[in-house]
Amino acid sequence: MDIEIKLLIEAIYLTYSYDFRDYSGASVKRRILHALGQMECSSVSSLQARVLHEPTAFMELLQYLTIPVSEMFRDPEHFLALRREVVPLLKTYPSVKVWIAGCSTGEEVYSMAILLREEGLLERTIIYATDINPTSLEKAKQGIYSMENVRAYTQNYQRAGGTRSFADYYTAAYDRAIFDSSLRANVTFADHSLATDSVFSETQLVSCRNVLIYFNKGLQDRAFGLFHESLSHRGFLMLGSKETLDFSAYSSRFDTLTRPERIYRKS
Repeated sequence: MDIEIKLLIEAIYLTYSYDFRDYSGASVKRRILHALGQMECSSVSSLQARVLHEPTAFMELLQYLTIPVSEMFRDPEHFLALRREVVPLLKTYPSVKVWIAGCSTGEEVYSMAILLREEGLLERTIIYATDINPTSLEKAKQGIYSMENVRAYTQNYQRAGGTRSFADYYTAAYDRAIFDSSLRANVTFADHSLATDSVFSETQLVSCRNVLIYFNKGLQDRAFGLFHESLSHRGFLMLGSKETLDFSAYSSRFDTLTRPERIYRKS
């Protein structure tokens, strides 16, 4: 089966230019096995045949391979540290560019936009929100989430240092919450792969959280290289709670600003 999975991943790369070859092997295997049952395929080889001949089947598989799972103000202490330690320095710039790499369905984008609005920075900030999954990007652009989830996000927002009522940022209807379109007025959503694409803009802050845990060490270093190249002098990098620059090829090129919250500053 492992050989079949390698052949499938190679076929995806050659046919669709989506590169999962340096993703964590155990993670990819788990996702593909889950997809087999959901897509009613008896083997990885039969799944490969479908993917090669049916682009719609590949797009369906992509939803399993990329795991579009997120939440607003996830790990609130990270956003609180961002608000307290990074924002005061961002305020010294005439304009700010933020790159949210692996934005999934947009929860982190709206979290960042809300925080920047409350700190008086959103109007002079451009946010680049990127992901390899076009379906996730479309959901992010819409900014519509279930009310059940949004109620759960409210506590995160409060713990992250929110200064208003979270309900001020969305309109509720039919068990859905539609977030204020002004929050994404300065957001550019774009298809971008950390495995194959290059840097597209100089930024002051890069946020890539809970993405690198699915990469092997080589691909993690490639991503760190992109972030280092993207960041302006003394720019900031924010990672997920289980991710670190330690032991990477770029560990000496960043200073640790707040270790528990995984916020680093370009040396």
